[in-house]
Parts: sequence; C-alpha cells; structure tokens
Amino acid sequence: MPKIMLAEDDPTMLRLLKTLMELEGFDAVPLAMNENVLDAVHRESPDVLLLDVHLPQGNGLDFLRQIRADARFERLIVLMASGMSLKDECLAAGANAFLLKPFMPDMLIDSIRSMLASRPG
Repeated sequence: MPKIMLAEDDPTMLRLLKTLMELEGFDAVPLAMNENVLDAVHRESPDVLLLDVHLPQGNGLDFLRQIRADARFERLIVLMASGMSLKDECLAAGANAFLLKPFMPDMLIDSIRSMLASRPG
C-alpha cells in the first residue's frame, strides 16, 4: 500500500485528506503542524508527498528544493497544492504536479494514482 505524506496547514483539510487517502487504500501519514517536512520525509520515506505551498513551519517551495537536492529522494513523488496559481513555480522547483485549491477529491486521487503508475522501477 503506497504511503502518502500530507503536509497541509489547515487542520480540517488535513483530517479530510487523511480520511480520503485511507478510503482509497493508501497509508496516510499526516504531518504534525509544526513538524519539519524534511525530518518527516527522512523518517517516514513516503511514496508521495502532498505538499502545501504555505506551511506554518516554512515555505513548501523551499522544502521541495531541499528534497530535490537530496539523492535519497529522487523517486519521491511531490504533488504541490496552493490556493494561489503557482503551478509554474512549483513545477520549476521540481514538483511532479500541482493542484490549485480548492480541488475535487477525484482530481487528487487520479493524479496520485497516475503518478504512481508511471513511476519508473
């Protein structure tokens, strides 16, 4: 079962995403509100990181750049999300995909399944 790490700043959205992921058969790992994203990725080794651009502990784009600079995470799928249209910036920083909030749950699930299916190796 693929492990999906959820880095989201809205506690209600975090609970909803966790429930959705579990209903879809994923192992959902919500990030604690002030937990460092890099530390959590190192500890949990998720298959997919759903990463909000705006987090209490820092900028998601900065975390993404740090993740992409670490060869241990070259296979990590990073799906960025924001209420602001930052698709170009997120993709340029190394995101595999971007979703503009609010998004429909089926869009999220379809994106995750598609990226997992096309991941090499």
